[in-house]
Amino acid sequence: MILLFGPTGAGKSMQGQMLAVRQGWKWLSTGEMLRQSQDEAVIRTLQAGELVSDDLTYRVFEEAVQDARERHYSNIIVDGFPRTKEQAAWLDDYLVQIGEKIDVVIVLEVPEAEIMARLEKRGRMEDTPETIAKRMTIYRQKMYPVLGIFAEAGVKIVHLDGTGTAGEVHDKIYDEVIQSWQNS
Repeated sequence: MILLFGPTGAGKSMQGQMLAVRQGWKWLSTGEMLRQSQDEAVIRTLQAGELVSDDLTYRVFEEAVQDARERHYSNIIVDGFPRTKEQAAWLDDYLVQIGEKIDVVIVLEVPEAEIMARLEKRGRMEDTPETIAKRMTIYRQKMYPVLGIFAEAGVKIVHLDGTGTAGEVHDKIYDEVIQSWQNS
């Protein structure tokens, strides 16, 4: 399992999908699954720039991982999860239960000005300047403790420059992922 981290607009979804297509792996984005939800509470939460409850996130994640396993994907690329220390602890327990492990965590580093420019073009319902600022604050507060948990567990964490063309960033990610697979 590969985890892709980075603030909103860093390119996690594009890069995750590119890697999944290239390798024949399953791309799993809890954000995308939640955005497709018909649940009014989920939609309101996303529009407000808040995080969806852990219980709902876990349920969505478990269903997607089970589906990927039933379809015999050899690896899963997870985009945007876990987002809190509690979610990271849950993920660790869940992976032990199903006999999986995290091969590498890729953190895309992108300057805030670049993120704002990217999100202006994206145009999702939750991409207002206010919600973007709120999500950036949440990201900074929550992600570094999550990365600390993975570092303490000995998981390989790689910080990559997420600026440049999609192809340039993809090549950096691909090199790190393949290197991690060869060294494990």
